[in-house]
Amino acid sequence: MLHSMETIQVVLEGELLRAADQAARRLKLNRSALVRQALRAHLAAMRRGQRESADRDGYERRPDQASDGAVWEKVAAWPEE
Repeated sequence: MLHSMETIQVVLEGELLRAADQAARRLKLNRSALVRQALRAHLAAMRRGQRESADRDGYERRPDQASDGAVWEKVAAWPEE
C-alpha cells in the first residue's frame, strides 16, 4: 500500500531532539520514521483510553449484578482436578 507523505515543521526543545536522535540511531530509523512510529503509538493509546473510558462509563451506568453470571454458571463445565 502506498502512503502519501506530507512535510511538516515541528519545533522541539534541544534536549528532546537529542533524545529522539539517539533513539532513532539505536532503533536504526531516521528521525521522521521515529516520529511517525511514536505518533502512531500515541494515537493508538489515546483511542484505547477512550474505549476504556466508554466501557467504564457504561459499567458505572449499569453495574454488573451478582445474578448476571448465574446463567453461565449453570452451563459451565469445569474440569475435574
